[in-house]
Amino acid sequence: GRWNQFRPVTIQEFMASGDKRIEYWKMKLDLFESMKDAKPNAGHKAIVAIDQMGKLKGLITQNIDGLHTKAGIPKNKLMEIHGTNLEIKCLSCQEITDWAPTYEKLKDREKVPLCLKCGGFLKPNTISFGQNLIPEVLDQSFAWAKECDLMLALGSTLVVEPAASIPRTAKSNGAMLAIITLSETPLDSLADIKIEESTGEVLSGVLSIIKEKEC
Repeated sequence: GRWNQFRPVTIQEFMASGDKRIEYWKMKLDLFESMKDAKPNAGHKAIVAIDQMGKLKGLITQNIDGLHTKAGIPKNKLMEIHGTNLEIKCLSCQEITDWAPTYEKLKDREKVPLCLKCGGFLKPNTISFGQNLIPEVLDQSFAWAKECDLMLALGSTLVVEPAASIPRTAKSNGAMLAIITLSETPLDSLADIKIEESTGEVLSGVLSIIKEKEC
C-alpha cells in the first residue's frame, strides 16, 4: 500500500539529519493529501451530540486525524494523547499554527518548512517514535477517568499503554465501563457492557433511545 514505501522517522533522526527531515515531510505531504477532505463519521457526530446534551465530561483519543475537532468537540474537552495532524509546532520556539499553510508550502516544493517566527524546525503536533507523551495530557485523561460515572471505550483494541489503562482506572474508581469495538480486548472481563459492533451504529442507536426518553 501507499504507506509501505515509508518507514517511521524517529524524533532523534528528524532532529539530526536533513535527509531524514526531507523523507519525513514527503510522507506528511502524502498524508495531508489524504486528510484534507476527510470528514467526521457517524461516531464522531454522535459524540458531539452527547456533548451537546451535557453528558460528556471529556474525550480521550489516540487518533491523530483531528476528526473530533472537525466534528465540533470543544478543545477543553479533548485530550489527544498522540497529538493532532491539524496543528504544526515549531520545535524551537514552540509556536503552534494551523496545518494548512505548511501543506501549501509542501505543495509548492518546499522540502523542509521552517518556522516563520524563529527559523526552527516545524513538525506536525503529533508524538513521533522516540518522543515522550505530554504529561499534562495524560494527567487530565486519568483525572477524567477518576471522576466519570461511565467510561465508553470506543473502537479501540485497548492494548497500547498508557492509554489502555485509562478505562481500567475509571472502573477501579467506581465507573461503569462499556466497550464498543469490533474485536476482543484485554479488558473485556472488566466491562459492564461489551458490544462487538460498529461504534457509529451503536452510538447512533443509543442517542435515539435517549432522545425518545427525554421527549
